[in-house]
Amino acid sequence: MTTPLPTATTIPPCPPITTEAARLHLAQILSPAFPVGGFAWSQGLEWAMDQGAVTRATLPAWLADWLDHGAGWCDAVLAALSLRATDHAALDDLARAACLTAQRLAETVEQGTAFAATVAALTGQPQSPAALPVAFGRACAALPLPHAEIIAAFLQAQAAALISAAVRFMPLGAVEGQRMLAALQPAILAAAARAAMATADDLAGAAWGADIAAMRHETMPVRIFRS
Repeated sequence: MTTPLPTATTIPPCPPITTEAARLHLAQILSPAFPVGGFAWSQGLEWAMDQGAVTRATLPAWLADWLDHGAGWCDAVLAALSLRATDHAALDDLARAACLTAQRLAETVEQGTAFAATVAALTGQPQSPAALPVAFGRACAALPLPHAEIIAAFLQAQAAALISAAVRFMPLGAVEGQRMLAALQPAILAAAARAAMATADDLAGAAWGADIAAMRHETMPVRIFRS
């Protein structure tokens, strides 16, 4: 009996992924080379830097608040919920409702849509558009890795994108930016551990300065980033 060759519409079953392969997969989908367009967004950071509210000296504090009280924490919770979800459509509705500004909504939906489309092209499995942390968690749900590790990798990638925005906008060297990211890693691990155990009741933020910056960014006449 011969084994039929796969056709364009028949994807052969994948063998169980190993832990080592799962980590490589995680590194790939969180790489800046993965085409989601993250380089185009700053989550209001551009306005804050333009106004002098965020400088080289205060950027680490801004990132710490982003992680513990702002969009970083909210996305960590959403990613954790998505890793465990059975109804990703409902979770996507919640993720969109949690966006306080038009640009923040566009940022997470456009990146998540691009992320889902690329994952679908790689796996041959349909992936509906979703907010970025929801699309990410859904794509990683089957990985044989602790959820805290997956969330920590996601948070580090998001923090790295914000630092990259700062490197491009202000007098901040790439090496100094990497030092900031390294210094943030213990806090990233702690936030990821908390988020891994979170419920929908933990989806809350109190980074009002960042929210105001995101709103003010919408009216900047000249800008580099889309948010």
